[in-house]
Amino acid sequence: MKQKNFVDTLYGPNRTWLIASILTAIAIASPIVAIIWVAISPDENVWSHLATSVLPTYIFNSVILMMGVGTCVAIIGTGTAWLIAMYKFPGSNFFAWMLILPMAMPAYVVAYVYTDFLEFSGPLQTLLRITFDWRTSQDYWFPEIRSAGGAITVLSLVLYPYVYALTRAAFLEQSVSSVEAGRTLGRTAFQNFVYISIPLARPAIVVGVTLALMETLSDFGTVDYFAVRTLTAGIFDVWFGMENRGGAAQIALVLLGFIVILIWLERSSRKRQRVHNTSQKKAMIKIRLRGWYSCLAVLACLLPVILGFILPTTILLDHALNNLGGFFSEKYIEYAFNSFSLAGSATLIIVIVGVLLAYASRICPNILVKTAVRAASIGYAIPGAALAIGILIAVGTIDYLFNNTIGKLFNIPASILVGSGITALLFAYTSRFLAISVGAAEAGLTKVTHNMDMVARTLGSGATSTLFSVHAPLIRSSVITGAVLVFVDIMKELPATLILRPFNFETLATFVYQYASDELLNESAPAALTIVLAGILPVILLSRTIDHLHK
Repeated sequence: MKQKNFVDTLYGPNRTWLIASILTAIAIASPIVAIIWVAISPDENVWSHLATSVLPTYIFNSVILMMGVGTCVAIIGTGTAWLIAMYKFPGSNFFAWMLILPMAMPAYVVAYVYTDFLEFSGPLQTLLRITFDWRTSQDYWFPEIRSAGGAITVLSLVLYPYVYALTRAAFLEQSVSSVEAGRTLGRTAFQNFVYISIPLARPAIVVGVTLALMETLSDFGTVDYFAVRTLTAGIFDVWFGMENRGGAAQIALVLLGFIVILIWLERSSRKRQRVHNTSQKKAMIKIRLRGWYSCLAVLACLLPVILGFILPTTILLDHALNNLGGFFSEKYIEYAFNSFSLAGSATLIIVIVGVLLAYASRICPNILVKTAVRAASIGYAIPGAALAIGILIAVGTIDYLFNNTIGKLFNIPASILVGSGITALLFAYTSRFLAISVGAAEAGLTKVTHNMDMVARTLGSGATSTLFSVHAPLIRSSVITGAVLVFVDIMKELPATLILRPFNFETLATFVYQYASDELLNESAPAALTIVLAGILPVILLSRTIDHLHK
């Protein structure tokens, strides 16, 4: 559709959609503006103290974590994606979707489970001491799970599916002619992988690694439990330990700087891409592996599945079976209700706002609206802890203004209407996960020809009635898929919920964090298992979507 002039759109029939999209983008972006404002003009400036004491440690640990996780997820995700996309071996169809399942596991849950399993009093070390007649920890060496290495391992096991899913799709989209050309030139399978398939799939690999690194920077439960003080952990330290919102905002701004660098590197990598696949695509014929090659392929795919999903789920299930009464306790029922109702309410808001923004971008195709939609979607790249700090500042400012105007005029306690924890949580979830809903709605709308809009208009339908009568039924499946992904992400979300939740308000995620941190895994197992089970559905949907698109 031809780009419209902004002035024409402003005075045209779609001006309501234009104004609504811009105002929504301003509201969604307000936490980021608030972080920047408070960081550069704090009430109590502790920047020099932070810069000379704890900030270098936070930055160093964050960089080490990113380097370790980035390397591991790239190797695991790309290697398994290559095996599944290019070869046939026993269980390859089974592994195709099983390799995505670790994505359903919250990293902090895996951290609790593995600590319980691998610590000195855990079953593995106990079995080793019994078998070899060791008495104390001085008699043998065992890796320390609560360390930077442990955090890298846990995060890699649950984040490699980002690389696997995107890279597998990229490998499946590659033309078989490219691989055949390499074979005719005498290249081995490994050489084809290195010199042909990897360059063609590089954008997908880079995007997957970038997403994994963003999740790494956002993580709080794992690094806090393993005592690895990263930038996200530093926000909690300064906010709750020093009670200094300016210092927390300054650390959040440093964290945002890392996110900007990641996004810039990802975009730069795609711009420098000079390898294009222009040959006519033919169906990929997978090579059947036999003998030792087949065994190695099975092992390479089996290990990430066992370590990232099967073993943690089994241990969690064992604890849950030892505490079956926990599924019927008042606390579990209350916290499950809080989680599902909060996630359901936020998902409904996010879906509505996402569809409206995507539709506004469709019917008002000018640069300002498109920029507004992109700005409203930037929250997905912002770590939950940083976003929560910005929302507290933004909501506090709005609450203050509201209390000094409408609140005083009508004698209404404005904080109940604007500044409540539930309101702030819903705002945080909307800012954090709106990009998923917008992306799903845009993907659905791209499949709807603009001729349908014109036909509806000639029949007298306005923009709103066209959305509900024509587009809504056609994009329903895309919107539902996005809604499921949003719902599960909210169920797992921890940092923002910990900061913004009202007093005495617990969700399954915060309950698991508090109890498991106190070594009470039996008590928290039912709640943790519920979160995992809720995450399995979208993961299976994602795998089926990839298979359907490339059949």
